[in-house]
Amino acid sequence: MSAVTIDQTQTPPSRTFRRRSKFERAISSLGFWRGLAGILVFLVLWEAAAYLKTAADFTVPFFGKLPAPTLVAAAALEVVVQPGYWWSWVESFKRVLGGFIIAMILGIPFGLALAVNKYFRDVFFPPFEILRPIPPLAWVPASLIFWPTNEMSIIFVTFLGAFFTIVINVLGGARTIDVRYLRAAQSMGATQWHLFSRIILPGTLPSIFTGAAVGMGITWNVVLAAEMVSGGGSQAGGGLGFFIWSSYMGGSMEHIIVGMISIGIAGYLSSALIRWLGERAMPWQRAF
Repeated sequence: MSAVTIDQTQTPPSRTFRRRSKFERAISSLGFWRGLAGILVFLVLWEAAAYLKTAADFTVPFFGKLPAPTLVAAAALEVVVQPGYWWSWVESFKRVLGGFIIAMILGIPFGLALAVNKYFRDVFFPPFEILRPIPPLAWVPASLIFWPTNEMSIIFVTFLGAFFTIVINVLGGARTIDVRYLRAAQSMGATQWHLFSRIILPGTLPSIFTGAAVGMGITWNVVLAAEMVSGGGSQAGGGLGFFIWSSYMGGSMEHIIVGMISIGIAGYLSSALIRWLGERAMPWQRAF
Protein backbone atom coordinates (compact mmCIF):
# COMPACT_ATOMS: atom_id res chain seq x y z
CA MET A 1 0.00 0.00 0.00
CA SER A 2 1.54 3.26 -1.11
CA ALA A 3 1.48 6.28 1.14
CA VAL A 4 -0.06 9.46 -0.11
CA THR A 5 1.98 12.52 0.60
CA ILE A 6 0.32 15.92 0.95
CA ASP A 7 2.25 19.01 0.04
CA GLN A 8 1.77 21.35 2.97
CA THR A 9 3.42 24.25 1.12
CA GLN A 10 0.55 24.70 -1.28
CA THR A 11 -2.35 26.82 -0.03
CA PRO A 12 -5.71 27.10 -1.75
CA PRO A 13 -6.25 30.33 -3.65
CA SER A 14 -7.96 32.95 -1.51
CA ARG A 15 -10.79 35.12 -2.69
CA THR A 16 -10.63 38.84 -2.13
CA PHE A 17 -13.97 40.41 -1.36
CA ARG A 18 -14.41 44.09 -2.11
CA ARG A 19 -16.78 45.93 0.13
CA ARG A 20 -19.42 47.66 -1.90
CA SER A 21 -19.69 51.41 -1.63
CA LYS A 22 -22.73 53.10 -0.14
CA PHE A 23 -23.84 54.19 -3.61
CA GLU A 24 -23.62 50.62 -4.93
CA ARG A 25 -25.64 49.33 -1.99
CA ALA A 26 -28.26 52.02 -2.54
CA ILE A 27 -28.84 51.37 -6.25
CA SER A 28 -28.95 47.62 -5.69
CA SER A 29 -31.72 47.84 -3.08
CA LEU A 30 -35.38 47.39 -3.93
CA GLY A 31 -36.27 50.53 -1.99
CA PHE A 32 -34.29 52.70 -4.41
CA TRP A 33 -36.06 51.30 -7.47
CA ARG A 34 -39.46 51.52 -5.80
CA GLY A 35 -38.86 55.17 -5.02
CA LEU A 36 -37.70 55.81 -8.59
CA ALA A 37 -40.79 54.03 -9.92
CA GLY A 38 -42.99 56.18 -7.68
CA ILE A 39 -41.44 59.36 -9.08
CA LEU A 40 -41.87 58.16 -12.67
CA VAL A 41 -45.53 57.23 -12.06
CA PHE A 42 -46.13 60.67 -10.54
CA LEU A 43 -44.58 62.40 -13.59
CA VAL A 44 -46.59 60.26 -16.02
CA LEU A 45 -49.86 61.08 -14.24
CA TRP A 46 -48.93 64.75 -14.17
CA GLU A 47 -48.15 64.72 -17.90
CA ALA A 48 -51.41 62.87 -18.62
CA ALA A 49 -53.41 65.45 -16.65
CA ALA A 50 -51.84 68.28 -18.65
CA TYR A 51 -52.53 66.41 -21.92
CA LEU A 52 -56.21 65.89 -21.04
CA LYS A 53 -56.61 69.60 -20.42
CA THR A 54 -55.13 70.45 -23.84
CA ALA A 55 -56.59 67.65 -25.96
CA ALA A 56 -59.94 66.87 -24.35
CA ASP A 57 -60.62 70.14 -22.51
CA PHE A 58 -60.93 68.15 -19.28
CA THR A 59 -59.34 69.69 -16.18
CA VAL A 60 -58.07 67.22 -13.61
CA PRO A 61 -58.31 68.72 -10.08
CA PHE A 62 -55.04 70.37 -9.01
CA PHE A 63 -52.80 68.73 -11.64
CA GLY A 64 -54.83 70.09 -14.53
CA LYS A 65 -53.95 73.64 -13.51
CA LEU A 66 -50.22 73.00 -13.61
CA PRO A 67 -48.00 73.12 -16.70
CA ALA A 68 -46.81 69.79 -18.04
CA PRO A 69 -43.53 68.35 -16.72
CA THR A 70 -42.04 68.69 -20.20
CA LEU A 71 -42.70 72.45 -20.12
CA VAL A 72 -41.19 72.66 -16.63
CA ALA A 73 -38.12 70.77 -17.83
CA ALA A 74 -37.76 73.15 -20.78
CA ALA A 75 -38.01 76.15 -18.43
CA ALA A 76 -35.41 74.55 -16.13
CA LEU A 77 -32.99 74.18 -19.06
CA GLU A 78 -33.40 77.89 -19.77
CA VAL A 79 -32.87 78.87 -16.14
CA VAL A 80 -29.88 76.70 -15.19
CA VAL A 81 -27.63 78.45 -17.71
CA GLN A 82 -28.29 81.84 -16.10
CA PRO A 83 -25.77 82.93 -13.43
CA GLY A 84 -28.50 84.72 -11.46
CA TYR A 85 -30.26 81.42 -10.75
CA TRP A 86 -27.16 79.94 -9.14
CA TRP A 87 -26.51 83.14 -7.21
CA SER A 88 -30.01 82.68 -5.76
CA TRP A 89 -28.90 79.24 -4.56
CA VAL A 90 -25.78 80.74 -2.99
CA GLU A 91 -27.67 83.53 -1.24
CA SER A 92 -30.33 81.21 0.19
CA PHE A 93 -27.71 78.73 1.38
CA LYS A 94 -25.73 81.54 3.03
CA ARG A 95 -28.79 82.75 4.90
CA VAL A 96 -29.91 79.27 5.92
CA LEU A 97 -26.47 78.20 7.12
CA GLY A 98 -25.88 81.53 8.86
CA GLY A 99 -29.09 81.38 10.90
CA PHE A 100 -28.81 77.63 11.45
CA ILE A 101 -25.22 77.71 12.73
CA ILE A 102 -26.01 80.56 15.12
CA ALA A 103 -29.05 78.62 16.36
CA MET A 104 -26.89 75.54 16.97
CA ILE A 105 -24.18 77.53 18.76
CA LEU A 106 -26.69 79.18 21.09
CA GLY A 107 -29.42 76.54 21.23
CA ILE A 108 -27.38 73.48 22.25
CA PRO A 109 -25.75 75.06 25.34
CA PHE A 110 -29.02 76.73 26.27
CA GLY A 111 -30.94 73.46 26.05
CA LEU A 112 -28.29 71.60 28.06
CA ALA A 113 -28.30 74.32 30.70
CA LEU A 114 -32.08 74.04 30.99
CA ALA A 115 -31.74 70.28 31.42
CA VAL A 116 -28.96 70.10 34.01
CA ASN A 117 -29.55 73.22 36.13
CA LYS A 118 -32.86 73.55 37.95
CA TYR A 119 -32.37 77.22 38.90
CA PHE A 120 -31.50 78.15 35.33
CA ARG A 121 -34.58 76.29 34.11
CA ASP A 122 -36.88 77.98 36.63
CA VAL A 123 -35.73 81.43 35.48
CA PHE A 124 -35.41 81.08 31.70
CA PHE A 125 -37.88 78.36 30.71
CA PRO A 126 -41.09 80.39 31.28
CA PRO A 127 -40.12 83.27 28.94
CA PHE A 128 -38.78 80.72 26.46
CA GLU A 129 -42.15 78.94 26.43
CA ILE A 130 -43.96 82.25 25.91
CA LEU A 131 -41.83 83.15 22.88
CA ARG A 132 -41.72 79.66 21.35
CA PRO A 133 -45.32 79.51 19.98
CA ILE A 134 -44.84 82.77 18.07
CA PRO A 135 -44.36 81.85 14.38
CA PRO A 136 -40.98 82.93 13.00
CA LEU A 137 -42.72 84.73 10.14
CA ALA A 138 -44.48 86.95 12.70
CA TRP A 139 -41.03 88.35 13.51
CA VAL A 140 -40.40 89.49 9.92
CA PRO A 141 -41.96 93.00 10.24
CA ALA A 142 -40.25 93.57 13.58
CA SER A 143 -36.90 92.29 12.31
CA LEU A 144 -37.05 94.66 9.34
CA ILE A 145 -37.36 97.50 11.85
CA PHE A 146 -34.85 96.26 14.43
CA TRP A 147 -32.00 95.31 12.08
CA PRO A 148 -30.32 97.83 9.78
CA THR A 149 -30.25 95.63 6.64
CA ASN A 150 -32.55 93.09 5.01
CA GLU A 151 -29.76 90.53 5.11
CA MET A 152 -29.47 90.68 8.90
CA SER A 153 -33.25 90.55 9.21
CA ILE A 154 -33.49 87.38 7.12
CA ILE A 155 -30.69 85.67 9.05
CA PHE A 156 -32.36 86.63 12.35
CA VAL A 157 -35.68 85.11 11.24
CA THR A 158 -33.98 81.90 10.07
CA PHE A 159 -32.19 81.74 13.41
CA LEU A 160 -35.53 81.86 15.22
CA GLY A 161 -36.91 79.13 12.96
CA ALA A 162 -34.24 76.67 14.11
CA PHE A 163 -33.47 77.89 17.64
CA PHE A 164 -36.65 76.86 19.45
CA THR A 165 -36.77 73.42 17.79
CA ILE A 166 -33.16 72.70 18.67
CA VAL A 167 -33.58 73.78 22.29
CA ILE A 168 -36.71 71.67 22.82
CA ASN A 169 -35.08 68.56 21.35
CA VAL A 170 -31.88 69.03 23.36
CA LEU A 171 -33.86 69.59 26.56
CA GLY A 172 -36.05 66.54 25.94
CA GLY A 173 -33.10 64.33 25.05
CA ALA A 174 -31.09 65.30 28.11
CA ARG A 175 -34.06 64.87 30.44
CA THR A 176 -34.73 61.33 29.20
CA ILE A 177 -31.29 60.03 30.21
CA ASP A 178 -31.69 57.35 32.88
CA VAL A 179 -30.71 58.88 36.22
CA ARG A 180 -29.24 55.53 37.30
CA TYR A 181 -26.35 56.08 34.92
CA LEU A 182 -25.54 59.35 36.64
CA ARG A 183 -25.80 57.85 40.12
CA ALA A 184 -23.62 54.90 39.14
CA ALA A 185 -20.96 57.24 37.77
CA GLN A 186 -21.10 59.41 40.88
CA SER A 187 -20.68 56.36 43.11
CA MET A 188 -17.44 55.60 41.25
CA GLY A 189 -16.09 59.11 41.84
CA ALA A 190 -17.05 60.83 38.59
CA THR A 191 -16.88 64.62 38.61
CA GLN A 192 -19.51 66.95 37.18
CA TRP A 193 -17.44 67.37 34.04
CA HIS A 194 -17.22 63.59 33.61
CA LEU A 195 -20.98 63.29 34.03
CA PHE A 196 -21.52 65.91 31.36
CA SER A 197 -18.88 64.80 28.86
CA ARG A 198 -19.27 61.01 29.22
CA ILE A 199 -23.01 60.56 29.88
CA ILE A 200 -25.15 63.66 29.28
CA LEU A 201 -23.61 64.90 26.04
CA PRO A 202 -23.33 61.48 24.29
CA GLY A 203 -26.82 60.57 25.47
CA THR A 204 -28.18 63.82 24.04
CA LEU A 205 -26.48 63.55 20.62
CA PRO A 206 -29.39 61.69 18.94
CA SER A 207 -31.80 64.40 20.07
CA ILE A 208 -29.36 67.11 18.96
CA PHE A 209 -29.22 65.77 15.42
CA THR A 210 -32.96 65.15 15.36
CA GLY A 211 -33.55 68.75 16.36
CA ALA A 212 -30.99 69.87 13.79
CA ALA A 213 -32.76 67.98 11.00
CA VAL A 214 -36.18 69.36 11.96
CA GLY A 215 -34.75 72.84 12.48
CA MET A 216 -33.09 72.77 9.06
CA GLY A 217 -36.43 72.08 7.41
CA ILE A 218 -38.09 74.92 9.30
CA THR A 219 -35.19 77.21 8.44
CA TRP A 220 -35.70 76.64 4.72
CA ASN A 221 -39.41 77.40 5.07
CA VAL A 222 -38.68 80.57 6.98
CA VAL A 223 -35.89 81.91 4.77
CA LEU A 224 -37.98 81.54 1.63
CA ALA A 225 -40.93 83.39 3.12
CA ALA A 226 -38.60 86.05 4.53
CA GLU A 227 -37.04 86.56 1.10
CA MET A 228 -40.48 86.98 -0.42
CA VAL A 229 -41.57 89.53 2.17
CA SER A 230 -38.35 91.54 2.42
CA GLY A 231 -37.44 91.41 -1.25
CA GLY A 232 -34.13 89.69 -0.57
CA GLY A 233 -32.11 92.07 -2.72
CA SER A 234 -31.78 92.06 -6.49
CA GLN A 235 -33.05 89.45 -8.92
CA ALA A 236 -29.54 87.98 -9.27
CA GLY A 237 -28.98 87.62 -5.53
CA GLY A 238 -32.41 87.62 -3.99
CA GLY A 239 -32.44 83.94 -3.12
CA LEU A 240 -34.73 81.13 -4.18
CA GLY A 241 -37.67 82.64 -2.31
CA PHE A 242 -37.35 85.91 -4.22
CA PHE A 243 -36.86 83.89 -7.43
CA ILE A 244 -40.27 82.25 -6.85
CA TRP A 245 -41.91 85.56 -5.96
CA SER A 246 -40.54 87.35 -9.02
CA SER A 247 -41.65 84.42 -11.21
CA TYR A 248 -45.14 84.73 -9.74
CA MET A 249 -45.21 88.46 -10.41
CA GLY A 250 -44.08 87.76 -13.96
CA GLY A 251 -46.81 85.15 -14.46
CA SER A 252 -44.42 82.28 -15.20
CA MET A 253 -45.86 79.15 -13.61
CA GLU A 254 -43.07 77.01 -15.07
CA HIS A 255 -40.41 79.07 -13.31
CA ILE A 256 -42.37 78.90 -10.05
CA ILE A 257 -42.28 75.09 -10.18
CA VAL A 258 -38.58 75.18 -11.06
CA GLY A 259 -38.01 77.25 -7.93
CA MET A 260 -40.09 74.86 -5.82
CA ILE A 261 -38.13 71.85 -7.10
CA SER A 262 -34.91 73.74 -6.37
CA ILE A 263 -36.05 74.25 -2.79
CA GLY A 264 -36.75 70.53 -2.47
CA ILE A 265 -33.27 69.67 -3.75
CA ALA A 266 -31.64 72.24 -1.47
CA GLY A 267 -33.53 70.91 1.55
CA TYR A 268 -32.58 67.34 0.68
CA LEU A 269 -28.89 68.25 0.39
CA SER A 270 -29.01 70.08 3.73
CA SER A 271 -30.69 67.15 5.48
CA ALA A 272 -28.24 64.71 3.87
CA LEU A 273 -25.35 66.74 5.26
CA ILE A 274 -26.84 66.60 8.77
CA ARG A 275 -27.40 62.85 8.48
CA TRP A 276 -23.81 62.37 7.33
CA LEU A 277 -22.49 64.38 10.27
CA GLY A 278 -24.74 62.40 12.62
CA GLU A 279 -23.32 59.11 11.33
CA ARG A 280 -19.80 60.36 11.97
CA ALA A 281 -20.63 61.69 15.44
CA MET A 282 -22.63 58.58 16.46
CA PRO A 283 -20.89 55.54 14.93
CA TRP A 284 -22.78 53.19 17.26
CA GLN A 285 -26.00 53.91 15.36
CA ARG A 286 -24.71 52.77 11.96
CA ALA A 287 -25.86 49.21 12.67
CA PHE A 288 -29.51 50.30 12.78
